[in-house]
Amino acid sequence: MFVVDSPIGPLGVVTEGDVVVGVRFGAQPRPTGEHRATEELRAYFAGELTGFTVPVEMRGGSEFERAVWAEIARIPYGEMVTYGAIATALGDPGAARAVGTACNHNPVPVIVPCHRVVGAGGKMVGFGGGLDRKRRLLELEAKVSLTRLWG
Repeated sequence: MFVVDSPIGPLGVVTEGDVVVGVRFGAQPRPTGEHRATEELRAYFAGELTGFTVPVEMRGGSEFERAVWAEIARIPYGEMVTYGAIATALGDPGAARAVGTACNHNPVPVIVPCHRVVGAGGKMVGFGGGLDRKRRLLELEAKVSLTRLWG
């Protein structure tokens, strides 16, 4: 596991070869080697990267969870989508809570941006890394988006 220092605390990045298979919040800081994922995460937190290119393998999860993760991966940088909208996109408008559970089980948070999923009306609810981390990630992306828009 590689550890990346970030504004939301240390992140543990689990890899197999070049592929990221996990990201863990609150990893124990320790000396770490370099991996393309660590470079991309540092660039993301510096506001220099708005789209990850590192290969990711989403392991585990039910068929529904994998479908949710695929929808989450399509949410553009700096944008938010509701749990209900994802449930509707998957053909089950009543499954907003199940979408929330799937988001909580996302094995590769930040890179697969479950922090961009919010409650109805944009409410800040639920996040496996805690609401403070979710808020900080959304604020970072909003700031970078505004800076790019207005210079």
